[in-house]
Amino acid sequence: MLLFAMGFLLVILQPSMGQFPRVCANTRSLLSKECCPPWDGDGSPCGELSSRGSCQNILLSQAPLGPQFPFSGVDDREDWPSVFYNRTCRCEGNFMGFNCGECKFGFSGINCTERQLRTRRNIFQLTTSEKNKFLAYLNLAKNIPSQDYVIATGTYTQMNNGSNPMFRDISVYDLFVWMHYYASRDTLLGGSNVWRDIDFAHEAPGFLPWHRAFLLMWERQIQKITGDENFTIPYWDWRDAEDCEVCNDEYMGGRHPTNPNLLSLASIFSSWQVICTRSEEYNSQQALCNATSEGPIRRNPGNNDKSRTPRLPSSADVEFCLSLTQYESGPMDKMANYSFRNTLEGFADPQTAISNPSQSGLHNALHIYMNGSMSQVQGSANDPIFVIHHAFVDSIFERWLRRHRPMLEVYPAANAPIGHNRENYMVPFIPLYRNGEFFKSSRELGYDYEYLQEPDYQCSLGLPLLAMATQHVWKDESGALAHQGVFKAKYQIACSEQGSDWIAQLLPNFQEVKGTNNVVPAMWDAKGLICGPQLPFLRLDFDYFD
Repeated sequence: MLLFAMGFLLVILQPSMGQFPRVCANTRSLLSKECCPPWDGDGSPCGELSSRGSCQNILLSQAPLGPQFPFSGVDDREDWPSVFYNRTCRCEGNFMGFNCGECKFGFSGINCTERQLRTRRNIFQLTTSEKNKFLAYLNLAKNIPSQDYVIATGTYTQMNNGSNPMFRDISVYDLFVWMHYYASRDTLLGGSNVWRDIDFAHEAPGFLPWHRAFLLMWERQIQKITGDENFTIPYWDWRDAEDCEVCNDEYMGGRHPTNPNLLSLASIFSSWQVICTRSEEYNSQQALCNATSEGPIRRNPGNNDKSRTPRLPSSADVEFCLSLTQYESGPMDKMANYSFRNTLEGFADPQTAISNPSQSGLHNALHIYMNGSMSQVQGSANDPIFVIHHAFVDSIFERWLRRHRPMLEVYPAANAPIGHNRENYMVPFIPLYRNGEFFKSSRELGYDYEYLQEPDYQCSLGLPLLAMATQHVWKDESGALAHQGVFKAKYQIACSEQGSDWIAQLLPNFQEVKGTNNVVPAMWDAKGLICGPQLPFLRLDFDYFD
C-alpha cells in the first residue's frame, strides 16, 4: 500500500539544487548571463533584503589545468557555469541555494543556525517498514516532476547563444541521472568529431567530492518531495559479498525469469525506463541527451567479463586502500599510482595501488559486475543500486579522511584534469560548489555512517587524554588564540590512531565555561566521550560574549 500511496503524495516543493533553475532557463536570463532569482521570503534577489545573499559576479579559478584536455572554448562545461551565467547568488553565513533560500548541509532552522547530524544506515539493518519506505521514495522521485529544475536539450551554440532556449521538464530522479550523464559526457567538436578523454566527475581528484555533493543533493530532494526531513540514503556494504545481495525483489529487484538481462516483474524497478544511455548516438548527432525513454533497466549481475572484474571487492582491498597516505599523485587521472582516490575509484590495483585501467577494482568493480545499465558510466545512475553503492564508497572516503586528517591543501589546487582543481566549480551544479568544499568530514556536512559509530570504529577517551587536549582549548580552528571571555561551546576531542578507524565526537551538550587564554576549568565531565571528527586535538565551535 505504501508504494501505491506515495504516488499520490502532494507536497509543497521549495527551491533546492540541481542543474538549470527553471526561473533562469529563459532568454532574458541567458542573454544577460544572470541567474539571481528572488527569495520568496522577502521577494528580493538572493534574499538580499534579509541579508541572506546578493547577486555577484562569479569568481573563476585561474589555476592551470592538466594536459588531458587540449582545447579551449569548445565545451559549455569549461569554466562552469560561465558559458550560461556569469552572475549568480552568493549566499552568506549558513544560507545556500540558487536563491539563498536553503540552509547549508548540516544546518537547519528558520535562520539556518541549528546544527544537525543524521545517520546513514546499512540497508540490511532497516526494518521492513523502513526499507519499503525507501523503495517508495525512490519510485516517487522517478515519477514526480522537478518543480525547480529543467535540463538543457541543446548546447549554448544550438540555443543560438541564449536567444533560443532549449530546456525540458524532468522527474526528480531522472534529473540526477541526467546530471551524472552531463558531467561525464564526451565533448562535441562538430561534424562527427568528439573528445572522449574528459570527465568532470570521474578519473580525477574530484571523483569523491563530486559524488559526495551529488548524494547530499539527492538526499535533500527526497526529503523535500516526501516531507521526511530525517530521510538518509542507506548504504550497501558489499565487502566480501559472494553475489549481489540486494538483487532480489525484497530490495532492488531480482532477475527476470526468462530474460536474465532484465528485472523481475515483481519489482517496482522493472517498469522504470532509462535515459541517457546512448552516448554513441548522441555523439553522431552532435546532440545532448534529451531524457527520452530508452527502455527498461538492464542488469545481469555476475555474468560480466571475469578477466576485467574477477570478483567483488574484499575487506582486505578496502583496508589496503585506506592505508594509502596520498590522496592524489602523478598525472592525477586514471594512470595515477599510489593514489587513494584512484585506487578507491578502481583504476589502480587494490593490492598494489599501481594503475591498471584494464582491470576494475573497488568502486568500478561493482559497476562492471552489475553487467547492465550500471556498467556504462554516463547512464549508470539509472539503476537505483547506484545510490546505495555510492553511499558505501563515500563511507570509505570518510574513513580515509578520519584516519589521515588531511588539510584542505592536500586536495590539488592546480594541474588536475579540467574541472578537478580545488577551486573549480563542480559541473553541472547550480548553486555553485567548489571541489574543495566537500573535502571535509561528513560530520561537518551533517551526516555520519552507522557502522562508523560502532565500537570497533571508536576509541575510548579517558581523563589523561582530555587533559592533554586542554592546552589547545582556547585556540580557534586557524590556530590563533581565542579572546578571553565567556564561550558557549561544543567541544570535539580527537584521539590517536591505534590501528583501526576512529575519530572524535561532540560532547553531549553545550557548556558555558569561563577562563583566560590557555586556562581552562579544573573539572570537566568527560562522560560519554567517544571518537569523532578529523582534528588533532580539541575543536571549539563557540559564540563569544564580552
